Formats: sequence, C-alpha cells, structure tokens
Amino acid sequence: MSVVAGAAGLVLLVAGGSVGPRAYAQAPASGPASPPAAPPAAAPVLTPAVTTGGEGLPTTAGLQAALGQLTSDKALGTLTFAIADGGSGKLLLGSGENTPSTPASTTKLATTVAALSLLPPDTRLTTKVVHGATPADIVLVGGGDPTLTGLPVDQIRISGAPVDPDSAPASLIDLANRTAAALKAAGVTTVHLTYDTSLYTGPAAHKFNDGTNIGPMSSLMIDEGRQDATDQVSDAPVRVADPAAQAVAKFTDLLGAQGVKVDGKPAQGQAPANAAQIAQVQSPVLPRLVERLLTNSDNTLAEAVARQVAVAQHQPVSYDGAAQAVTQTLAGLGIPMAGVSLNDGSGLNIHNTIPPVVLADLLALAASPDHPQLRPVLTGLPIAGLTGTLDKRFVAAQGSADGAGVVRAKTGSLSGVNTLAGTVVDADGRLLSFALMTKTPADAGSARAAMDRIVAKLVSCGCK
Repeated sequence: MSVVAGAAGLVLLVAGGSVGPRAYAQAPASGPASPPAAPPAAAPVLTPAVTTGGEGLPTTAGLQAALGQLTSDKALGTLTFAIADGGSGKLLLGSGENTPSTPASTTKLATTVAALSLLPPDTRLTTKVVHGATPADIVLVGGGDPTLTGLPVDQIRISGAPVDPDSAPASLIDLANRTAAALKAAGVTTVHLTYDTSLYTGPAAHKFNDGTNIGPMSSLMIDEGRQDATDQVSDAPVRVADPAAQAVAKFTDLLGAQGVKVDGKPAQGQAPANAAQIAQVQSPVLPRLVERLLTNSDNTLAEAVARQVAVAQHQPVSYDGAAQAVTQTLAGLGIPMAGVSLNDGSGLNIHNTIPPVVLADLLALAASPDHPQLRPVLTGLPIAGLTGTLDKRFVAAQGSADGAGVVRAKTGSLSGVNTLAGTVVDADGRLLSFALMTKTPADAGSARAAMDRIVAKLVSCGCK
C-alpha cells in the first residue's frame, strides 16, 4: 500500500505496489496516424518499504556493529532508545527501552494516535453562531478550533507557505459575513452578543505556560491566540492573555463592517439549549489537523485535539481529562502502558513519561495495515532536511546527510531533554521505527546532531 503525505506533498511507501511514471502517447510530426506502440514497462521509481513478516529483519548484532560508538557519544548524555521492525513492532535493539523517560513533544504521537483511532476521519471542529433569547440576541459558540483565523485568505500561511484548500482553516470573516447576511435578511441590524466557551473546563493556563510556546487554552480563539496574527514566522509568537476576548472583539468589528451593530459589551455565557443555528464554519478534517500539528510541533493544536479525545471518552475537557482520555484510548488499543504517565497532550509538561519502546510501538501501530486510519501520524511527521522541525537537520556538516529526505520523525525539546521518534527505510527496504530519548547537560545542538547520526546510519544499514 502507498500512503500520500497530505501536508508535505510527498509519498511514503510503506508496503505493496510501486509507483512509476505516466506514459503519454505522442503524435507524429507529420504523415498518417498509426497505432501507438505499446510503451515499455516502466521501472519502479521507488522500491516499496517492507513492513510485514520477519524474514530479512536486521539482527541485534548487525545493528550493534553498524552503530558502533554512535550511541556512546558524550553529547547524548543519558540515552535510552528502541529500534523496532516498523510493521510488527518487534524490538530489534534497545538500551533502557522500558525506562520511563521525558518525551517532550514526542508526546504528540500518543495524542494523535489516540485521536485518529477514536474519532471518525471526517471529524471537523465547528464554530457557530446561534440565536439567543430574543431575535436581537446572538451567541458565538466556540467548538475548540484554535486554527480558526481572522485573516483574509491571501494572508494565511502554514509553515511559511500559502495554505492549500484541503488544509485551509475556518474563517471568522466568513462566519461574520454569513451571520450578518442572515440577520439582515430577518430585519435585524442591532444585536446583543454573548460568547460561549463552556466546552472546555479546568484551568486555561498550561502548568508550564510561557506565553509563547503556548498560551491560555479556550474553546473560542483565533489564530491560536497569537498577539500578532500576521506573524507566521516566529516559532514561539507572543500569545494574548484572553484568546476568547480577542476572537469576540474581531467578530464584533467584522459584523460592524457588514452593517450589523453589536450593542453594548459582549458578555460571556452559555447558548440556550437547542438554540437555532444562524451560521457556522468548520475546520479541516481531523487527519489534516493531525498532520499540521505534527509537522509544526503545534502545542496549541495538540492540546485542542487531546480535548476532543476527552469529549469522545466522556472525560473532563481539560488538561487532566484529556491526558486521562488519551491514556485510556491507548490502553484500549493494546499499547503497553507501563511507565507511561501523561499530564497534557503537547509534551510541554516535564512530568510526562513514556518509555522509548512505547513510542516505537505507537509508530509501528500507525504503519500497520490493520490501522489505516492512523496513517496521518506517519504522513504528518517532519521529513529530514525538508519540512517542519527537521528542515535544518540531517546535514552533511554534521555527518547525517544520509538521512535527508528518508527519515521522518517527531522531535522533542525541553531544557536538558531532546527526543526523536520516527521511521526510516533501511538499505534493504525494511521500514524501521525508532525512538531516541536523551537527558544531557550538553548544548541541545550537539545532542540533536548525535541523535541524527544514529538514525542516518540506519539508512545505509541492512544490518543482518
């Protein structure tokens, strides 16, 4: 089977047939038409990776010989790791693979596997406007979509690039335009506005909130609570203190521009039960959200997706409830949960623990033909040297260029912690999953370069 990488636009071949060039018939320059000759059989562009069966697997001894002293690099500090068969999850080589370790942003693998396994693939997050107690009362209801944008479509950027239609976020401008049109059609041009953020419970602020990597969570927000929505470059933009208030102020201005005045100050409250809907907008489908959050290591979107798992599992829609719901879902999938302790969905919480072998298991599950709904976990992983948080890694100057374009992996970084978990196709076409987890006093750049060299070595290794 082949899997098309929606976010990256590349193809990850995990099993099955090959992809070849298309053959086009070419008309002769002159003379009568003649039947086209049968085109020669095209050689495959890529040999598909093998993900099933045990024949030809790398051996423990072969992997040890190939990696040599790379796993002992002092820049790694304390390293725990697991390398497994990408199809079966069979452990091939490890060190401290069952040791609970700080996962940092590789926590997002747990969040996304849980979400994709539990929620329908056509799940979208809905922001809507409904009627209040009177025709002049309206309620803006947040549905937990942090990608809702207040920007015009030509200003929207994801990873610095214009957005493609399948990944385009829902538009607050569209919602205001539709709302104003419906109100004016009913003869209403002045309204009282209430906004409903009741979907989320518990504290809004993450325990390790720094106001940049993540800000307060709200079920109603625009542009992930960025203070400057046009700043699409900063890895950690400044966040507003009250994202719901920011969204409401923008919505009020947009209604006014369409000839509908908001009378008085908008108030926070709840929509009436079974309130009639005036207008709505919806996020991209869940698989596209998953790809976006993994490629960009998007903390805010990860926490929002984890909260959708909490909704589905009937847990409190909070940091704690989401962590409990993700844990519950993974256990139900048969993932060994010994040593796993989750406190959020993004990995910013330093008290999260996941053993390396569990991360490798999650990736093997995502590659399994038995779980095709999990494939966006793989297609969303950054590509070494090309996309997301790996765009500047796996380079010749650091001795890891063999991994460029071949390795797909989720990064994780906290103070003194660096992790890397993903997939690689070895020299024999075998898909391997891996997880490297470090605690080191050395600078982060040196630790990351040392991890990259380990993974790049797997690319040129059959290791039988």
